[in-house]
Amino acid sequence: MLLIILARQKTISVAGCLAQFYFFGSLAATECLLLAVMSYDRYLAVCQPLHYPILMTGPFCIRLAASSWLCCFLLTTITMVLLSRLTFCGPNEIDHFFCDFAPLVHLSCMDTSLTETIAYATSSAVTLIPFLFITASYSCILAAILRIPSGTGRQKAFSTCSSHLTVVMVFYGTLIATYLVPSANSSQFLRKGFSLLYSILTPMSNPIIYSLRNRDIHEALKKCLHKKPGFLR
Repeated sequence: MLLIILARQKTISVAGCLAQFYFFGSLAATECLLLAVMSYDRYLAVCQPLHYPILMTGPFCIRLAASSWLCCFLLTTITMVLLSRLTFCGPNEIDHFFCDFAPLVHLSCMDTSLTETIAYATSSAVTLIPFLFITASYSCILAAILRIPSGTGRQKAFSTCSSHLTVVMVFYGTLIATYLVPSANSSQFLRKGFSLLYSILTPMSNPIIYSLRNRDIHEALKKCLHKKPGFLR
């Protein structure tokens, strides 16, 4: 996608476009399920800390992650097969930065109602259900934090979830904004802008967000600031 944006030759084959959509859709859906898995991990850490080492074992974590990847790649295969059976005619210019579902469907000269229905059903399954699960997990976490008598204990429990909660808000916020924006031509610029946020900027910011609580990162930042004139001495 970045190569097409930067290069002068802004063309892509139909097979390449479908492959780009397949990996983009699969990885975006996997992100939703992995965020739900991480919310379950945070729920066990805060609400059942004594049982956490027994329940959240290494093999169990591997099974959860592998199931998330396998499920999303299989579900996206259904949509990609339906897209590959469409006939594209007339204009062949995609009004987007990459091969997303809606721009591809708009280029087809066939009846796409079945394809759209199945695609929206599968995408809702891998976005809405994990989001509801995350919401339920954090409701239980919030209730458990409020029951902690000491302020230090509440702060420590909340800091355990702060990084993950930040990523959830950024990812789902841009994702919802992208697909809830009306499809009018005047909003295409906003739609494409939000798409860039959750497809490029959000994954790039994840390592920074998750490492904010890392002591080594804190020490490195302090050393960097000490070397700069006019900052901390």
